[in-house]
Amino acid sequence: MKIEQPELSLVIPLFNEEESLRELKKWIDNVLKGRSYEVIFVDDGSRDESWRVIEELAGSDPHRVVGLRMARNYGKSAGLQVGFQAAQGNVVVTMDADLQDSPEEIPELERKIREDGFDLVSGWKKKRHDPLSKTIPTRLYNAATRLVSGIDLNDFNCGLKAYRLEVVKAIEVQGEMHRYIPILAKNAGFDRIGEQIVQHQARKYGSTKFGLERFMNGFLDLLTIGFMSRFGRKPMHFFGALGALMFTISASGFAWLTIGKILSIAEGNPSRNITEISAFYVSLTGMIMGLQFFLAGFLAEMTSRNNASRSEYKVSSKINRPV
Repeated sequence: MKIEQPELSLVIPLFNEEESLRELKKWIDNVLKGRSYEVIFVDDGSRDESWRVIEELAGSDPHRVVGLRMARNYGKSAGLQVGFQAAQGNVVVTMDADLQDSPEEIPELERKIREDGFDLVSGWKKKRHDPLSKTIPTRLYNAATRLVSGIDLNDFNCGLKAYRLEVVKAIEVQGEMHRYIPILAKNAGFDRIGEQIVQHQARKYGSTKFGLERFMNGFLDLLTIGFMSRFGRKPMHFFGALGALMFTISASGFAWLTIGKILSIAEGNPSRNITEISAFYVSLTGMIMGLQFFLAGFLAEMTSRNNASRSEYKVSSKINRPV
């Protein structure tokens, strides 16, 4: 019997969530009763019985449940990327497996994609069941991300999101970039990005898998993606301009010291050796650093030009000549 392509794909990355999986699957089934959908569980190297539970769910509902088991714990970004590659529904929804994301939100997220024409709709957990030690850094992080990206979202890191299938197939989620999927989508040409207030459930089982290090990693990733968004295809515009500016200013200072020394000698006035002046070493260091930045930009530009994806651009519409 031929299995039809599902209308909706749910991508659920997880790590050590054996207690919640059965309840989550039952909740999803109740919400999407009568719909054509698939549930893709991505086990990111769990050390508990999560994979055994996924096998059990797949055995009882083989036409809907897809299980993917990572060889080790690679992180949430890798889990999402693998899930995106497997997704077939023309609308893809991501959610966490810890029951803090409610499946009741799925129909409205899907509607915004299908009817309102959004490429991506991100959930906003406006009221959170988290301590201040987590909510305050999260608000600061979201404010910084809005400033860098120009995308007006209140909760970039919310795991509950909906996408058109074309979006998840066009982006590549690496490292810890799952926090910045809206930015990746915008860079790929999908800039119709919306937001929906969603309910944040209190954690029912286990404990959070993320520590305080995620805030430092998030900040470093933000710098990376901010740079790549602006200069990924033209690194020379950043490093070359910075290097040229630094070299010009430093060379001007060096020239000013040299000319001053020559004039003092010509006029017979006593003067210090320029190697005894701290400004000489500051200027010399600036010139060396300027050259290094310029060469770094040149090498980055050469590397970028040899990247096959450099010439890949999204074409949103096309009119062909009649045959």
